[in-house]
Amino acid sequence: MKKILLLCIGLISVLGAKAQFPGLGGGSAAPKITGRITATVIDSLTKQPIDYATVSLTKVKDGKAVNGGVTDEKGKVTLQNVAPDEYKLSVGFIGYYSKTIIVKTTPGKPDNSLGNILLKPSPNTLKEVTVEGKKNVIENKIDRMVYNAEADATNAGGDATDVMRKVPMLSVDINGNVQLRGSSVRVLINGKPSGTMANSVADALKMLPADQIKSVEVITNPSAKYDAEGSGGIINIITKKSNAEGVSGSVNATAGTRQNAGAFNLTAKSSRLSVNTALGTQLAYPQESRVVFFNQTTANNATTAVLQDGTSDWTRQAFNGSLGLDYDFNAYNNISTNAKYTRFYNGGPGKSAIFANDVATGNIVSSTDMSNGNLDWNVDYRVTSKKPGEELTVSGQLTTGRNTNEFVNDYRTAAGVPISYVGSNNIGKNQEYTAQTDYVYPFSKTITFEAGAKGIFRNIQSQYGVGEDFDYTQNVGAAYSTIAFNLTKKIQFKGGLRAEYTYVNSNVGKDDYLNLFPSAILSQTINGKTTLKLAYNRRVQRPSLAYLNPFLNKSNLSFDFQGNPNLDPELSDNIEFGYSTFIKGSIINASVFYRNTKNIIEALNKNVDGRILSTFENVGTTQSYGFNLFGSYNPTPKWTLMSNIALNTYEVKSRADIKGMNEGTFLNYNFFFRSANAFKGGWNLELFGVVNSPRYTYQSKTDPMFFYGGAVKKDILKKQGTIGLNVLNPFNRDLHIKTITQGDGNLQRQNIYYPLRSFGLNFSYKFGKLKFTEKKKIKNDDVKQDQQQGGMGGGGQMGGNQ
Repeated sequence: MKKILLLCIGLISVLGAKAQFPGLGGGSAAPKITGRITATVIDSLTKQPIDYATVSLTKVKDGKAVNGGVTDEKGKVTLQNVAPDEYKLSVGFIGYYSKTIIVKTTPGKPDNSLGNILLKPSPNTLKEVTVEGKKNVIENKIDRMVYNAEADATNAGGDATDVMRKVPMLSVDINGNVQLRGSSVRVLINGKPSGTMANSVADALKMLPADQIKSVEVITNPSAKYDAEGSGGIINIITKKSNAEGVSGSVNATAGTRQNAGAFNLTAKSSRLSVNTALGTQLAYPQESRVVFFNQTTANNATTAVLQDGTSDWTRQAFNGSLGLDYDFNAYNNISTNAKYTRFYNGGPGKSAIFANDVATGNIVSSTDMSNGNLDWNVDYRVTSKKPGEELTVSGQLTTGRNTNEFVNDYRTAAGVPISYVGSNNIGKNQEYTAQTDYVYPFSKTITFEAGAKGIFRNIQSQYGVGEDFDYTQNVGAAYSTIAFNLTKKIQFKGGLRAEYTYVNSNVGKDDYLNLFPSAILSQTINGKTTLKLAYNRRVQRPSLAYLNPFLNKSNLSFDFQGNPNLDPELSDNIEFGYSTFIKGSIINASVFYRNTKNIIEALNKNVDGRILSTFENVGTTQSYGFNLFGSYNPTPKWTLMSNIALNTYEVKSRADIKGMNEGTFLNYNFFFRSANAFKGGWNLELFGVVNSPRYTYQSKTDPMFFYGGAVKKDILKKQGTIGLNVLNPFNRDLHIKTITQGDGNLQRQNIYYPLRSFGLNFSYKFGKLKFTEKKKIKNDDVKQDQQQGGMGGGGQMGGNQ
């Protein structure tokens, strides 16, 4: 704790010595209150917004120009830092009559929203030309690739898992666990974690409707500003938000054979106050899944083989609601707060036939109930100055949640005679407090300095029996600084160092460690179209509750599942070389990388008294080489072809006391293809396919799998609404996933027949004027999520876990 405080206090002292912000002291007088003038420029005949219209602001008394700008694609312009006075606001655009209006602001009312300004077309206006703009599905930036989900019609009606399967460089298994370049990855929502993510990334993704996702950022080279969590990198899901004068919002609804979903978003803004609320729900129909487990153990020269052939009817239900407030005190000070509650249920009945050494021995009737509820509340205070780009942010966040895992197994003979009745109940609670400050100072247009400090204080409790409680405390203190500058006119550099001190205290003992995480990126631009990039960073993976929980889950007849509270964090070093170019509207992005990871955490099967115990261990050290190639091509202006292929090697140097079936070097690959056509009348047609190679761990191999689907969409209600049809795997009801795991004296084969085929009808409608905005939020991206089980007990249920 002492080291945490020293790290935070030391850096904050440095920031305090440098930052001099209005209203916060610093030896200079506070500036006059300034405000802003906003307006929306539209065509008086068509009522359509006019983008790139020129807006200028001059003083009435002396005609001196004080501000100006151009309108955005929504026709809106915002003039900041306007001192109280009387002004002339002039608006003009080619082909329209110019317009001048008088605008007045006062110290008591420094802001002035002018609403709509109508421009009348001039007589010599050229004949009408329709220009349609569409956001690129993929954007490439210096440290990340951005997948714009809102521009992909095939996402309508699905959930975040369906979206992630189409993001370049990612691979997603049937349970929804995500990997980047064959390694575990940290998933954030709007730059911060959620309580649901702390329990299971796979479950959290199923709870987020695809219609609420604006974009997905794949950050392969996070700077020192980010928490060092995620050996493969960071995935940041940006949800749709709005911030417009008046009232605006959207509704989305989906009805289909696999699931139903609904979402509602509403924003009301008046002057400096903005209120946003969102509601969402999902209901997945119970569909029969078939799961076949074969478990074989050898002990005392005797072999026992148990086969379970069962089905289950699982239901998935989710609800989430949020409320956000945003207030501008003036042009320099802003405060925002947001609270979000999520409730998730996953479970249902199942039945299995049991065979021991090829002899039918009985049946099991089971019932499973897994649920969790989480509340995330954050407050952010942001201060800027008259110096463009200078910013100080102070943030706080509270996360609290509760999850349950209940199961009941009724064992009976083939004749129906009761043998045993087994049940268990595990309740997990998590509490987390975070404080964070970040400071950005631009020395010039080409040199930017960033620094910050952060403290995370979390407590996890797991109750699973009389006197059997697991109490886990983890505190993390961090400090960082980065600097970005141009080495030459075409070569950019961004580098930094992050220090993280971790203190752990639990039932099994105490531990603490200090790690340093350097990062550096060199980027060169050639002819304005081609970019070369060389990057290095160090990352860490700390185990979360799903990995640590010592609760012994005995819901399966022949194998048990248990977390390992003695796990050490993973540490990885990553090097990447990237190339990207634009050729006549086409995009090519290629990269090669190398990663070395120590103390890698993997699922491991052990033979314990003739039964298989599935748990987690630090199995050893891995090194991986990889390659990624992404391309986008437009055969016609309204037809886009897109493809991505990712390759990486898997090799582990294991501990001497661990035996596995995969010793050597193996190749993983992921392939994605998409075709999108836009037609007259607002029609859109999209097709996609995803292929995942076999996946390897030290003890297991999962067979390859593929998905395919499409969507047709039609704009309606003057392009304010859409209606569409989505299909997924229309020619195959089930997706067959086969996994073989072999350890010392044990063998396990698992066959899942997952009902993937689905048809869905979706509808969406937006009203008001939408302008998407981003806010800086706390980012607790420092805990390794459950990548194997999809939540506690995910692999050990009778009939399988959908």
